[in-house]
Amino acid sequence: MDMPVAAVSSNLDLDVSAVMWAGLGVVVIVMLALDLLVFARSHEPRLRESVAWSVVWLAAALVFGAAVWVWQGAEAGGQYLAGYLLERSLSLDNIFVFAVILGYFAVPVIVQPKVLSWGIGLALVMRLGFILAGAALLDAFHATFYVFGGLLLYTAWKLARHSDNEVEPGHNAALRLLRRRVPMTEGYEGDRLVVRRGGRRMATPLAAVFVVIATTDVMFAVDSIPAVFAVTQEPFIVFAANAFALLGLRALYFVLVGMMDRFVYLSYGLATILAFIGVKMLLIDAWHPPMWLSLTVIVGVLGASAALSMTASAQRRAA
Repeated sequence: MDMPVAAVSSNLDLDVSAVMWAGLGVVVIVMLALDLLVFARSHEPRLRESVAWSVVWLAAALVFGAAVWVWQGAEAGGQYLAGYLLERSLSLDNIFVFAVILGYFAVPVIVQPKVLSWGIGLALVMRLGFILAGAALLDAFHATFYVFGGLLLYTAWKLARHSDNEVEPGHNAALRLLRRRVPMTEGYEGDRLVVRRGGRRMATPLAAVFVVIATTDVMFAVDSIPAVFAVTQEPFIVFAANAFALLGLRALYFVLVGMMDRFVYLSYGLATILAFIGVKMLLIDAWHPPMWLSLTVIVGVLGASAALSMTASAQRRAA
């Protein structure tokens, strides 16, 4: 007989009303607008500015986590923190892919912040759909845990073999559809997505980049969202962790994009984390590890992979 989901979700039963969902939605929309209209204005991002805003977004995520902790207790706060750290670590792989996409389309640096912000905004909307669908599947079919666990183990194997970084933006199905159905200008028009030419509206290549970034994130969502569901089955916490992890991704991109080649052991660290969570989901009926263990594994593996990467990078420069 299947064990009900409530029995394997750390007995967490959040009293999340429509008002709370609306409040989270308002917070996310305001932060997206702030990022797009203020920090992602057309200019060449400076490292100091990007670092400062990365700290701001991190602080906002932690403040929200503290609010969840006070509102619903240590268990809910711990689940949010573990989910956020997991999504934040997995989003580091997104940065590599964003760099490939922006390089492929030769996007001018001055408009890269805006297209990243727009892409992340659309990605959040699509991820909300994934989260609600995933929660419904887990609630209706207990076997979904095993499907998600197997998917995470497969993703871990791909990451360990570095086969997850093979990105070809030109083969994106949404991009091909856009090019067939929507007239497009030859070159960029500043930071504009749409322009009027000869009495008709035309998309610019920047619109194509925006679509590719957003739809490419869907592939990452297929991996990362099941991982968060291993931490908590509460959709509110899952979406909040995803939202705050993605909101700071634009600023983090400009901090790390020039250093991604130094994170030589990042893929192995992420693969280890995903493998641990995949096993945790496959054993969900027999093994219920405490939240502190998940946090310890995530932080410990990330710290170890970062330390090993920095050591290897220093040795390579010294050679």
